[in-house]
Amino acid sequence: MNGSRRFRILIAGVGNLLRGDDGFGVEVARRLLAYPPAVPDADITIIETGIGGMHLVQELMSGYDALVIIDAIERGAEPGSVFIMEPVRAKPHEWSVETRRDYFADTHYAEPTHALALAEGIGALPEHVIIVGCQAEIVDDLIQGMTPSVERAVDLTVQRIPTILRELINQTEKHIVHGD
Repeated sequence: MNGSRRFRILIAGVGNLLRGDDGFGVEVARRLLAYPPAVPDADITIIETGIGGMHLVQELMSGYDALVIIDAIERGAEPGSVFIMEPVRAKPHEWSVETRRDYFADTHYAEPTHALALAEGIGALPEHVIIVGCQAEIVDDLIQGMTPSVERAVDLTVQRIPTILRELINQTEKHIVHGD
């Protein structure tokens, strides 16, 4: 970034290891915790939130420049396909009191979208958020272990994370310098 302050990135692995391929994000986070990516000029924090989005919101309150969520997704693609996406940002400050109350009634926030909306609502969501999502093949109750295609995607994602983070930092620097 500007040389005097390091870019702060939070990587959050989301999912449930007891539901087959839904454990994708958790497994990627575990591997990154064992072998953290080295990215110059960045302070990287890695957490595994499982299905508890409140932990994510609490960590975001520490202040980050960017958030990378790693999760299993459903896009109708070939199982094991990995996508890098930007989420649609919720605008809870524009919602009615009733809508906010109903939306945030469950404080567990098992859905990442709820956690992101809450973080946005309290001003803790970084400007730069991406999702690294893997097309799941099997997401079912009480099936431990991922399918081979998603296991391969875990390996690929762990290898690609440093590149993804560098690209995120470079895009952010261009945004700051050029005012796009």
